[in-house]
Amino acid sequence: MELKKCSRCGLPETYETIEFDAAGVCNVCRQVEFKRDIIDWSARKSDLNALVEQYRGKYDYDCVVPFSGGKDSTYTLWYLMKEYHIKPLVVQFNHGFMRETLKQNNERTFKKLGVDVISFTPNWRVVKRLMLEALIRKGDFCWHCHTGIFAYPMHVAIKFNVPLVFWGEPSSEYTAYYDYRDNEVEEVDEVRFNRYVNLGITAEDMTGMIKGDFDLDPRDMTPYTYPPLRELKRIKYRSVCLGSYIPWDVKSNVEIIQKELGWQGDEVEGMPWDLYPYEKIECHMQGMRDYIKWLKRGYSRVTQMTALDIRNGRMTQDEQRKLVSEFEGHKPNSLPIFLEYLGISEEEFNSIVAKTIVSPWQPDTHAIKWANKPHDYARWYREPPDSRGIDRKLNAP
Repeated sequence: MELKKCSRCGLPETYETIEFDAAGVCNVCRQVEFKRDIIDWSARKSDLNALVEQYRGKYDYDCVVPFSGGKDSTYTLWYLMKEYHIKPLVVQFNHGFMRETLKQNNERTFKKLGVDVISFTPNWRVVKRLMLEALIRKGDFCWHCHTGIFAYPMHVAIKFNVPLVFWGEPSSEYTAYYDYRDNEVEEVDEVRFNRYVNLGITAEDMTGMIKGDFDLDPRDMTPYTYPPLRELKRIKYRSVCLGSYIPWDVKSNVEIIQKELGWQGDEVEGMPWDLYPYEKIECHMQGMRDYIKWLKRGYSRVTQMTALDIRNGRMTQDEQRKLVSEFEGHKPNSLPIFLEYLGISEEEFNSIVAKTIVSPWQPDTHAIKWANKPHDYARWYREPPDSRGIDRKLNAP
């Protein structure tokens, strides 16, 4: 079915946080206009200078940089070291789906920049159980990744007594959970964490959901629990986005890290490789996540990225429509691997996702084509037959 879309960038009415004005232009487009035309970036840069100097040399590390190895965290780390010659502590949360190209990028980046790195990999049995519960509750199996990436580095900041934490792009680049037009620095704090990172499910909630039918040690949930505010206040923390202080331009940033760090892109299921070799390359389940988004909301990352390019004057609406038609709504080759992880059938999967579809979208699931199979597909982790699934009966609420 046809969804109402932004008259400028093409984002549909099912897009999270979207609103349209009288001209049919969405709020994301309007706030990016504000970013481009109104924000005083020279003043913001002065604020960044002062922030870095406030913390420089006073702790074992000048700041914590949460690091996935994707384009944004890589650029953030490079920029802070190139511009300020700081000593960062790099913190990586391994969600379980890291690809070989990403690992090679990480090794080159860490060695070339010369940084200390903490990499944490959570209990895989617990991860699988969290994936299933989040899929059932929210139609989004990535709860463990969302929460772990944002909560775990804050625990590290407390343990190492490093108050300053730098993230990459602000959410205002893509959504309206926060708005450039508020003209404020976006704090990456517990309010933000609960507003949209954790899908409205706290770690305490999740523990209660799964502990009755899964052998769970409550300590396994610590990486997904945002630290107590009193602990963060004790170290006088600041957790901010670099993109709140400098204008963020994804394609320009990618060109820089490719040149300076040898960062390499990769092929992602359901994405046009020639246009977006840099987008979400860090996860071999990205095609699965985009497929679920299309089933639920009628769009995927192709729509998001082409909308961004339209706002930046790099693409026309006709070019967007052609790409969306060609690439969106295809079944990813990661689907059978995903089903093995959770021990469910495709029919059960479709039944779960069907309960989370956002009105007025209704997907046409007949004759769905398969997406492109990435070059490294054969090397993605697959569960051995005797380890597939989890110890739980499927009872969707």
